[in-house]
Amino acid sequence: MAARKHSRQRELIKEFLAGRKDHPTADIVYMNVRRQNPNISLGTVYRNLTLLVEDGEINRLRVGDGVDHFDADTSPHYHFVCSHCGNIIDLNVENAESIVKAAAAHFDGQITSHVATFYGICGNCLLHNHNL
Repeated sequence: MAARKHSRQRELIKEFLAGRKDHPTADIVYMNVRRQNPNISLGTVYRNLTLLVEDGEINRLRVGDGVDHFDADTSPHYHFVCSHCGNIIDLNVENAESIVKAAAAHFDGQITSHVATFYGICGNCLLHNHNL
């Protein structure tokens, strides 16, 4: 694929996502990038997020809440979704490749990637909501 033309809007989006660990939605990206570029449209943000995902520069997360979330950390890692507050938290699991080996032992093809998302109640919700 040919290299894409440089885009200031795409750079602003990447810069915003690079400083985040909370896996924002496109609407959150839009509201924040608009502070630096008031003329940017929501459609432009969506198009550029899609291009960044296609180019492998960011990841799109679908965690079951009906909204896409975006992650600038493209290194192999898992996610935890709190079913109480909705926060998405990075999980860096040691020996994560063991799940691929376990799956491959029961599959006659070639596994090239995988996605795993864990769900439950985060520590903050457990601490502050004693009736959970």
